[in-house]
Amino acid sequence: MEDQQPAAGDLTADAAVEALEGKAKTEESESGDSAERDESADTTTESAEVAPDEVEGDGEADEAESGTTATEDGRARRKLLAGKRLAIAMAVAAMLFVGSAAFAGAAVQPYLTDRATAATKLKVARTAANAITTLWTYTPENMDSLADRAAVYLSGDFEAQYRKFVDAIVAPNKQAKVTNSTEVTGAAVESLDDPNAVVIVYTNTTSTSPLTKNIPALKYLSYRLFMKRTNGRWLVTRMTTITSLDLTPHL
Repeated sequence: MEDQQPAAGDLTADAAVEALEGKAKTEESESGDSAERDESADTTTESAEVAPDEVEGDGEADEAESGTTATEDGRARRKLLAGKRLAIAMAVAAMLFVGSAAFAGAAVQPYLTDRATAATKLKVARTAANAITTLWTYTPENMDSLADRAAVYLSGDFEAQYRKFVDAIVAPNKQAKVTNSTEVTGAAVESLDDPNAVVIVYTNTTSTSPLTKNIPALKYLSYRLFMKRTNGRWLVTRMTTITSLDLTPHL
């Protein structure tokens, strides 16, 4: 019996204790591993639960940053567009101003030219009227100085011809005590080609003499005067009679 070996399937107390201790250690180890797995799972779950918030937070930050950049870009574009609009408006205003100035200059130039021409015509017409009035207005007392008075309005050969004419009528007119009065009723510039002009002058002339019992002789006369500007003055170079009507009443 003492030499009998225990069966393979039998367990001694020490073996049982060792087995139990091993089992306990194994269970403790398994329990520890399980706890560690549970703790790791909890940690993983917590990480998984936190992750969406963190991701969402990061997304919101990215969206906020992207929105800020977009806003800044929009403001920059608006400023650029506003600057372009302002530049275009200024360019258009400048073009309008230049265009209006050019138009005003173009419109004023003909006006100034016409005004200067009108002023010249008025001066020529007045000179012609004064010349005719002086040439054909005299009395017996001032007949001697008639040629000198008229010379102010005459030029060249025409002045010489007029002096010759006056010299021929001075004596008989003084003797007959003829008084001649010429009133200009109208004057018009027929042509103006600086420094030459042609003027038509319309007159009523009245003559009286004791020989005709001072009954006035009435004549309607019109003249064409050819004038030339010399040293800033308009002078008559030639004169022709256009109309001569005797309006004296005859009894």
